[in-house]
Amino acid sequence: MLAAGCTPSDASPASASTPGRTASASAPADGPTPGVMTLFKDSAFNFNGLLALGASGYGAAEVGEVLTAVNAINKAGLSAQTYTETFRKLGDQLMGAPQGSKPGTQTTRFRALRAAQYYGQALFFVLGTDDPGSEEQLYKAGRGAWDKFCELSDPAPVKADIPYGKTPLPVWFFRPDDSAERRPTVILTNGSDGQNVDMWTYGVSAALERGWNALVYDGPGQGQLLFVNQVVFTPRWETVVTPLVDWLAARSDVDTGKIALTGLSMAGDLAPRAAAFENRIAALVAMPGVLMPWLGFPPEIREILTPDKAKTNNIWNKEVVPQLPPSAAATLKKRFEPFSVPAMLDARAGKMFTDFYTPATLIQSLDITNVVGRIKMPTLVLDYDDEQFYPGQPRQMFDKLTAPKDYVKLTRATGAQLHCSPMAPQQHCEVVFDWLQEKLRGR
Repeated sequence: MLAAGCTPSDASPASASTPGRTASASAPADGPTPGVMTLFKDSAFNFNGLLALGASGYGAAEVGEVLTAVNAINKAGLSAQTYTETFRKLGDQLMGAPQGSKPGTQTTRFRALRAAQYYGQALFFVLGTDDPGSEEQLYKAGRGAWDKFCELSDPAPVKADIPYGKTPLPVWFFRPDDSAERRPTVILTNGSDGQNVDMWTYGVSAALERGWNALVYDGPGQGQLLFVNQVVFTPRWETVVTPLVDWLAARSDVDTGKIALTGLSMAGDLAPRAAAFENRIAALVAMPGVLMPWLGFPPEIREILTPDKAKTNNIWNKEVVPQLPPSAAATLKKRFEPFSVPAMLDARAGKMFTDFYTPATLIQSLDITNVVGRIKMPTLVLDYDDEQFYPGQPRQMFDKLTAPKDYVKLTRATGAQLHCSPMAPQQHCEVVFDWLQEKLRGR
């Protein structure tokens, strides 16, 4: 049952798909996703590879580097081990000196950005390797590359730690220049398994090109807060965004009437939740619209959860876990770690978590169906041809909105299909920022 529930229809029985950034991306010509480039026969790895390839449009990858890594992985035999080792090695190479003359600042800067991408690629599958305990170290390598890129930017983003409970939120505030001009500002919210470099691809670069400020941050369940501070997701995302808005509102270079909020992947649930309670947000973009993240899990997984914790965990530990193939086990470890510190620590120790009930209940609590009606600001809901994780939910969110609203579906006609348009982030950003500029014009 679990093998079927964790495996996309176009993958082999031993391959398991993962959420947020991983999906059924490889398909035959007459399948549901025609036109998708096949880098790997396994759809989970293929989707992540497509994200890396697409990021090259914003300098966060290099086509030749990605395709060379793909060839090396396929030649060695595709697995979490070969994927992680290959991309980790590529990140290490880029953080070292290039061949030839001494690198200039811009060379070092963008090599660090690409390294952050490749470390992120490796991090995504590390729990399925023979060294899952290196997860935190690999995250820190990617974070170090990101910080190097930021340090060498001109102007460098303002770094700060914004109070949030017992663990501050790390933020990076990008500006087109240091003139202190009051500018529209976008708060970029990552999903359940993205890294800071993804926010460069899905918003920062596009914002700076258009004269906007952009705020990148790690919230609970993300980046530093997850991998280092061990803080998991919260269903009350307004408690995360409100301190960010407070911080922005105190700055003289922010036009407080033009603060926008975007949410990528599962943050298509988080950002609308925050906007329902934070009225200083002037415009909202859900990419895609997500009402119930729990429905992004296969029904065979959801059926394990019962109202009784002991019963649920008994089913999980005695009936499910013993039957899981290794690839499905690795997938579930990855899927559940942002919602459970014990699950994350068990995964790093090479073990399967034993408490299914607690993280599953937390994921279920992210349902925002009954709060979408509170949203008052103009809202753009994105959808994608062949959306894999939340099919139908963007349209359902759009229908429930009572605020001024627009719905846009990115399509396979221009290669922008699949969750978050992995092959077309530039098209993605064009749609988002054209809409934002139109809605905030004259405010």
